[in-house]
Amino acid sequence: MKCENCSKKECSKKQKNDDTQTTSLDALSSNNGSEEKNEFDTLANAKILLSDCLACDSCMTLEEGARVFQQNQKEFFRILNLNKKCDTSKHKILAVSLCPQSLPYFAAKFNLSVNEAAKRLCGFLKSLGVHYVFDTTIAADFSILESQREFVQRYQRRNQEEHALPMFASACPGWIRYAERVLTNLVTSHICTAKSPQQIMGSLVKGYFARQQFNSTAKTGVEEKNVEIALLDELNKSTNLSPDKIFHVVVAPCYDKKLEALREDFYTALYNSAEVDCVLTSGEIVQIMEQKNVSMKDVTEVAVDSLFDGLKEGDVVRHDGKRSDGYLEHIFKHAAKELFGVDVKEITYKALKNKDFQEVTLEKDGETVLRFAAAYGFRNIQNMVLKLKKGKFFYHFVEVLACPGGCLNGKGQAQTEDGKPDKALLAQMEEVYTAIPVRLPETNLHVQRMYQDWLEGLDSKKVQDTLHTTYSAVSQSSSSLDIKW
Repeated sequence: MKCENCSKKECSKKQKNDDTQTTSLDALSSNNGSEEKNEFDTLANAKILLSDCLACDSCMTLEEGARVFQQNQKEFFRILNLNKKCDTSKHKILAVSLCPQSLPYFAAKFNLSVNEAAKRLCGFLKSLGVHYVFDTTIAADFSILESQREFVQRYQRRNQEEHALPMFASACPGWIRYAERVLTNLVTSHICTAKSPQQIMGSLVKGYFARQQFNSTAKTGVEEKNVEIALLDELNKSTNLSPDKIFHVVVAPCYDKKLEALREDFYTALYNSAEVDCVLTSGEIVQIMEQKNVSMKDVTEVAVDSLFDGLKEGDVVRHDGKRSDGYLEHIFKHAAKELFGVDVKEITYKALKNKDFQEVTLEKDGETVLRFAAAYGFRNIQNMVLKLKKGKFFYHFVEVLACPGGCLNGKGQAQTEDGKPDKALLAQMEEVYTAIPVRLPETNLHVQRMYQDWLEGLDSKKVQDTLHTTYSAVSQSSSSLDIKW
């Protein structure tokens, strides 16, 4: 999301002990000085402009700043290099999850079909030493299903609870960070509690998948499995695979995902493990390819892995959204059916002030019973919040996304050299994305089985603990750090 006051500039406030803090930051973000050099030392550290995300209002603490700097290619290769050494106690299973909005970028940039792009990206990552490559679509299935249920519940108690409606989508980390760091609980209390697809994927990889892999290894034996299972066997001799033995990387279209991975509620102290250890943008993956002098067209296609033993992913599928995961479309259709018995086949958008603020309504018996909106970009978000505070906001649900144009326009991909959106490439990406077949979350049989077998039922405590979180306004830290990203 673009900050109008400080685009492509350093933070507006400078602390007096700037030099001291910079030194501390370097110390926190670096590995120990005795670490041996390797072929990837020439990789640049992640550089993030203030225009790339919302964390530009003195909201970065010293610790957060250090950890954000670790969200780069060097950290990724640090784990790859550890796995090449003889000390197996330090080895980790390296899993990479691909966001569906990143795949059209690779497809359009390298003139591939989206299925070819997914398989070649998988092949490239595995050639580096990655053990598993997943698609986060299944995590979005869970997030959308939980958001649908929560909206219906909020609608039904709208007359009893002041903050039941409107409900704001919770999938965009830029919007969430802005709401928590800048806005008040008047706004955050309206945010859906369902986790984003990225963080649900973290729970799936470090929870469900880790357990499944241990069970598979125990049953089958190393000699019948490939090299990644042999590594698994080294990592767990007599107990379940611990989450901290998996290094989980997410490839995403925007930089705000890096900040989302740092949230304390997405960290398990018992295992000293985050749900997502590192986020790399689509553009950073291309930088790695350039560093290795690899062309996507020369990479061998490898089928994307699934979370289920022995199965591979088929063709790429998406949800009912032209530029995002389609929360508005899915929740609208579900609510229309559940609350009013109306089966909505097609949704008609009405553009209001601009193409990034659109509304959808459901009429029944001459009355508007559902009023949804999509608000993309900082200016539309500000106008939305202003109307809410004035009591002039009449929408039941809003899909809020920080990036104008939606997730495909994330700042971590499809940018020109001067940091502006590559409009020609974006047009190709939208064409690729809309051509991907839609799969409804309700039709995913794996998800239905996991609700019963892993999550212990639709309304269980485990569902709440695994798929939901809470959002609330937080005060600015006195140790906040203005840094040149």
